[in-house]
Amino acid sequence: MATAVRPEHPARPARPVHAVRPVRPGRSSATLPSPSPSPHPRLPALRHLGPNWYAPIMGTAIVATAGAGLPLDLPGLRTVCTVVWALALLALVTLLGARALHWVHHRDQARAHLLDPAVAPFYGCLSMALLAVGGGALVVGRDWIGARAAVALDVVLFGAGTAVGLVAAVVVPYLMVVRHRIEPAQVTPVLLLPLVAPMVSAALGPLLVPHLPPGQARQTLLFGCLALFGLSLLATLLVLPLVFGRLVTAGPLPLALTPSLFLVLGPLGQSTTAAGNLADAAPDAVPTPYAHGLAAFAVLYGVPVMGFALLWLALAGAMVVRARRRGMGFSMGWWAFTFPVGTCVTGVEGQARHTGLIAFDVLAVALYALLLAAWATAAAHTMRGLVSGQLLAAPRPAPEGPRPTTGRTR
Repeated sequence: MATAVRPEHPARPARPVHAVRPVRPGRSSATLPSPSPSPHPRLPALRHLGPNWYAPIMGTAIVATAGAGLPLDLPGLRTVCTVVWALALLALVTLLGARALHWVHHRDQARAHLLDPAVAPFYGCLSMALLAVGGGALVVGRDWIGARAAVALDVVLFGAGTAVGLVAAVVVPYLMVVRHRIEPAQVTPVLLLPLVAPMVSAALGPLLVPHLPPGQARQTLLFGCLALFGLSLLATLLVLPLVFGRLVTAGPLPLALTPSLFLVLGPLGQSTTAAGNLADAAPDAVPTPYAHGLAAFAVLYGVPVMGFALLWLALAGAMVVRARRRGMGFSMGWWAFTFPVGTCVTGVEGQARHTGLIAFDVLAVALYALLLAAWATAAAHTMRGLVSGQLLAAPRPAPEGPRPTTGRTR
């Protein structure tokens, strides 16, 4: 069919210099002009407070919940874990308020974060922070606030976290397809963040099952968590080959992004944790055949996946040592060393419960020691950066000039 030729239009006045042009296919949104802040912005210290700041809350909450499940009878261990959980709760409330002010007074920057392919995936961290603190309320927080208040708090945080996680799991990939343009060499494990959030719901939702009325309510929550398990697992299996393929074809990640390799441990450890928790909650929620099936699945799925998680932990650790020797400095990305490792701790603890093997107890303690070292290091550097103001300062502009096509020459 022939196409009609439109008559030429008279010349139009040029667009203003500050106008933002739509992203053309094949171009990254990083080439768009930065949004202009208001002449006199209020609360300038919050302008660059991005969604990645929820990662410290996740990392702190997992220290509490993972520590409470250790096969150790140390005096005061549970009290220390409860203190750490209370710290995570306080940080969550503070950050939620700060992020609300950020959206009110720096809406242009908040929208820019959402449209930035390097920042948008971190919106999954909001969901995981809510869920981690809520789950910690049932695990250790009940010792201080009481069981009834702990259940109420977890219901609110679990509901909000699951809703935010499902929205992020749809909206962020949608933006990646229609707005963001990510070159193959730009693929990083950060893309997993919005996809692993529903797995956190699948892992922590079973904790609420015993507090629901028997029958339909318990079954609905348990099978809902199983659906979230499948949603997150299958989505993760789509992205993981892209991540490994990028490493093989384009070489190591840039130094500052190297800690993100630990994010791959998140879906591995969290899915193992979810399988174990689903099996724990099944006898009180579903008929016996399903309960036995979930108990077998927890072991038959969890053991192989944790084996791969240990392989990836060794690979990612070697890459971090390499990057550190080449001058990798501290960034908020170091919090990737905490929550993903913590999910491996809780996953191994579940395997110890279901198999009774002492080897899993020993592995859980060893991984928790690694988690504590990572958390202490990241927390100390973060506090130092907050006091100095460096972490809330505007990001430095990228250096001009041609960039190497791969990282193999460095």
